[in-house]
Amino acid sequence: MWRLYQFSLCPFSRAVRLGLAEKGVVFELVEVFPWERSEALTRVNPAAQTPALENGALVLADSAAILEYFDETVDRSPLIGASAVGRAEARRVSAWFRERFYAEVTAPLMRERMWKRVVARQMPDGRVIREAARAAEAHLQYAESLLLENRWLAGPTFSVADIHAAAQISVADYLAGIDWAGHPQARQWYQALKSRPAFRVILGERMEGIRPPAHYDDPDF
Repeated sequence: MWRLYQFSLCPFSRAVRLGLAEKGVVFELVEVFPWERSEALTRVNPAAQTPALENGALVLADSAAILEYFDETVDRSPLIGASAVGRAEARRVSAWFRERFYAEVTAPLMRERMWKRVVARQMPDGRVIREAARAAEAHLQYAESLLLENRWLAGPTFSVADIHAAAQISVADYLAGIDWAGHPQARQWYQALKSRPAFRVILGERMEGIRPPAHYDDPDF
């Protein structure tokens, strides 16, 4: 059986969990804290980064690579796209959220509202939090533009773009970094994602010492 080494507030771990669930892949969760550089994690991924996926001698790392692997090896529920154009757009939007949203929103919020509180025992920097909130607003506006003509971010069908975006946004939302006011299309899109069974499981989890906003796991927020 596959074993997924993950951290519950790691957006890349969340993306893999969502993708594996959509594909119907059975896996066992192994919760690790990357900053502890546990022996179990470094054994499968010397970079000590989550997620890492293990099945016997086969080890996979990096959320995008993992989801590509299963899209190529499991026929159920294609996630990349049916056409060359569709695949290119799904990968482009995925990269936007994995790289830009993470760097500008998720990572700063995790550092200020998770790492400093739980690990470093330091006070958060309000300026950094405000900058992350402004960046989140810009990214939600961009998502709105993508959703004006399509039900999903990269086109008419659910794809890795939606998975990676939802994974990043959900962590930022957990850390009270998302203001949904004025974003009806993005909100409707996220409501649809919240209703998917695999996502419901993730949204039901909590990190000790940090409570999310009341709307966080409410599909009708």
